[in-house]
Amino acid sequence: MFEQFAADAREAVTSALSEATLRGDRRIGTEHLLLGVLHEPSSVQALGTDLETARAALDALDRSALAAVGIDIQGIDRPPIPASRKRTPFTSGARAVLPRALAETRKASRRRITPEHLLLALLDCEKPDPAAELMAQLGIDRAAVRERIRAGA
Repeated sequence: MFEQFAADAREAVTSALSEATLRGDRRIGTEHLLLGVLHEPSSVQALGTDLETARAALDALDRSALAAVGIDIQGIDRPPIPASRKRTPFTSGARAVLPRALAETRKASRRRITPEHLLLALLDCEKPDPAAELMAQLGIDRAAVRERIRAGA
């Protein structure tokens, strides 16, 4: 499927891998794809938020989830994840985003998946999906974002 990705969409997925690694996560999830898409200026404009704000919101969600089960991580640093030669797998939620992005591409009569198509597919995520939780935390109006993207296409 990745052969159908435009160069900037491949960059977004590569950025998602970097975000997962930076956070110490062993798999690429929908939240990482959302952060990866936010490396693209057009996505920042469409979502009305930036990468640093989204990273901070995701960290806040993590702290909140851990606090809910009685874990206080104040002052604790994440241990580094050892480098691996294996390809980082996608979560099932992230894998489900890819065919939806392809469907968005076809709906727009395009040949290549762009970051905008990835973003449109991510907008369809529903709670408790991490990307949906992150968008809710950021106060993103998904319908308005969808309209902005389609108006710019």
